[in-house]
Amino acid sequence: MFVSDTVLNVEIEQPPLEDGSEFSLSGFLAEDQARDLLRFSTAGSVDDGKSTLIGRLLYDTQSVYEDQVRSIEGKGTTGAGNYDLALLTDGLRAEREQGITIDVAYRYFSTAKRKFIIADTPGHEQYTRNMATGASTASLAIVLVDARKGVLTQSRRHAYITALLGVRHILVAINKMDLVDFEERVFDSIRADFTAFFDQLGDLRPPNLKFVPISALTGENVVRPTTEMPWYAGTSLLELLQAAPAADAGTSESFRFPVQRVLRPNLDFRGFAGQIAAGTIRPGDNIMVLPSRRTTTVRSIVTFDGDLPVAQAPQSVTLTLTDELDISRGDLIVSPESPVVTTKRFSASLVWMDEMPLDLTRRYTLKHTSRTVQAQVTAIQYRLNVETLERRAAATLNFNDIGLVDIKAIQALTADNYSTNRMTGSFVLIDPVTNLTAAAGMIREINGEANSVLTNTVSTADRVARWGHSGVHIHITGPAVFADTAERALFLRGAFVVRPERPSRETIEDLAAAGALVVTHNISDSQTVTVGNEHATVANIDDLLHLLEAHSILRGGSPR
Repeated sequence: MFVSDTVLNVEIEQPPLEDGSEFSLSGFLAEDQARDLLRFSTAGSVDDGKSTLIGRLLYDTQSVYEDQVRSIEGKGTTGAGNYDLALLTDGLRAEREQGITIDVAYRYFSTAKRKFIIADTPGHEQYTRNMATGASTASLAIVLVDARKGVLTQSRRHAYITALLGVRHILVAINKMDLVDFEERVFDSIRADFTAFFDQLGDLRPPNLKFVPISALTGENVVRPTTEMPWYAGTSLLELLQAAPAADAGTSESFRFPVQRVLRPNLDFRGFAGQIAAGTIRPGDNIMVLPSRRTTTVRSIVTFDGDLPVAQAPQSVTLTLTDELDISRGDLIVSPESPVVTTKRFSASLVWMDEMPLDLTRRYTLKHTSRTVQAQVTAIQYRLNVETLERRAAATLNFNDIGLVDIKAIQALTADNYSTNRMTGSFVLIDPVTNLTAAAGMIREINGEANSVLTNTVSTADRVARWGHSGVHIHITGPAVFADTAERALFLRGAFVVRPERPSRETIEDLAAAGALVVTHNISDSQTVTVGNEHATVANIDDLLHLLEAHSILRGGSPR
């Protein structure tokens, strides 16, 4: 046996494979390296079968060792000779004693097509904070629903938090179909209920939503296609996971690099270490340091394995600069062409995680990227009713509450909206007395004054101020003259109204995002109008205008 200098060149005598070809270790490692990685999490109410599903995926893909399987034989909720697959992920003693998941368990498995990292999160209401932690780094989420119980309040809470965290791909796995005799009626009913719930989320609705019936206990339709549900024409859960697009690393976005540490091992080296949050960087690129707004160029990109010609998100690297600038932990290195907004005030969605209610009279420690400042919640715009999605006025936020709040930081932060960048748009609030995490926050809107001063980007607020309305798709049915009259009425009110000749979904979304009232029309005997998720019959143009005003379209709000 000959061993080369690198592991990729190890040569081992191997018998030929079944097809007559020879095994190549370097080829195997290269193939493994080329497979992409999908991070996904589970969500749903307690006892919906999340841990059992993960155990089934691990077991049926042969991703667990034999001694691990033998160690759970006859334990948990099963009898002698059977396996409680949930025990493959529920490793804490308290979890096994109570039969519930408490902490987030991360597991790795792979197939011939892809590698996976799973975050098995708890379903119990008491541990919702752990569920939010697991979903925060996922690019796909599996929301489980017990076929016997249907969509529960905790199912809705987890689904809403998942959407709030910007997870764009959601698989709703309707589990325990074996306990309802694999009836199609049960599947269709739950799918209709959950679809209606997601449709009410508006802009938060995930663009990729799929439903799949499974039985994690028996393995039906988990790894292999179903044999018990001939009425289901889709693919198995694993095939859906393998077909889901990998997470966009944000390499095409504007460069963002929070400085985590300044490295100064000797007098000849000064580097700034951190993880690239978005974009790509090369030696010679121009950069800006915030909040000082000093500019310079990148001299080199240093790693343990040597200097790199290029680095991109989410790599962890050390940057050296051509000029000696005063940079410390918490500063943000960005592209000067698209600098981040520096502000002390912003509005944010909060998931309250502390058993002590939110106190508007005290300060909290705000941790944003690698920067820590003191901040205060100055107002609560609303608290969300997870069951009905109704927005209610509130004086405080209690444990597991979700709301939209206004925050004022004592020192300026450099931040993006969460929809732009999940890393630079997120933060946590920490109770300075107990040092417990009080809330997880997602920045929704940054103070407009700071935005207009420090960036040339046209914001949604700028468009509303110019046109007097927000962008939305208005679909009209009825005679052609009715659509023409509606377009003219909106035009005379000074609205930015567009009626594309060949409308497509992408065109409509882009125009609405630019602030336009996008009017489309189908000829029909009945006169109706659809705005967002609202559908109504209208008798005349005044009814249409009143509908837009009732939904705050013409006053600059967003459709409900």
